[in-house]
Amino acid sequence: MVARIAGVDIPNEKRIGTSLTYIYGIGPARAVEICGKVDIDPETKTRDLTEEQSRKIIGIIDKEYQVEGTLRTEVSMNIQRLMDIGCYRGLRHRRKLPARGQNTKNNARTRKGPRTRPGGKKK
Repeated sequence: MVARIAGVDIPNEKRIGTSLTYIYGIGPARAVEICGKVDIDPETKTRDLTEEQSRKIIGIIDKEYQVEGTLRTEVSMNIQRLMDIGCYRGLRHRRKLPARGQNTKNNARTRKGPRTRPGGKKK
């Protein structure tokens, strides 16, 4: 049986501290923090959790943290707000360029995409 938390199937064979990081919005530090609140050792395998422990984890995540869909929505709305007000970071997002001051003369190929060569297509 695969544990399902916040709409995400988390792996059974891994430690609960690692498994919780499969949820968008929960990193390693927050996963250990959640385990501490529920009094579970982060080294425990996910398959060894009782039904009650998994319910406690789900309850804490639902009550105290924004994860998955709501977090993705908030992040995209924040980026959209920057683009709408026309600030520098918003313009960088609009042009699909790095927004945090990175050099773009030589690098930034991930963000800019593959190079376009002049005179590439004739026919």
